[in-house]
Order: sequence, then structure tokens, then C-alpha cells
Amino acid sequence: MNRIKEVLEQKGIKQTWLAEQLGKSYNMVNAYVQNRQQPRLETLMDIAKILDVDVKELIISNKEKN
Repeated sequence: MNRIKEVLEQKGIKQTWLAEQLGKSYNMVNAYVQNRQQPRLETLMDIAKILDVDVKELIISNKEKN
């Protein structure tokens, strides 16, 4: 699972803009945002760089918090 949707909303960035920056289709980016498909690690790193966030901010941990 990823937090791309939340980060885009926090930064006020549209999926269409992110798709253009990544060189990917809107449909592909929308699949990432809706968690229907997970981006490859390289793509996730590119998204983090474009959004100027740590890649860890885009990932939902699978560990339970204490």
C-alpha cells in the first residue's frame, strides 16, 4: 500500500501533473494513487524525488505501531 494520494493532496498536486513529470499515462498514475497497482521501486523513488519527499513518506508500513 502507498500514500501517494495523501501526499498529492497535502501538496495540492494533481495526478495529471505527476503523470506528465513521470512520463506515464494518467491511467497508470491513477492506478498507483488508488492502490490498484503498486509502482516499481524505481518509479516510487522517482515519485518521491518529483514530490520532494522521502520515499518512506510514500509507503504504508506493514509493521504494527506500538
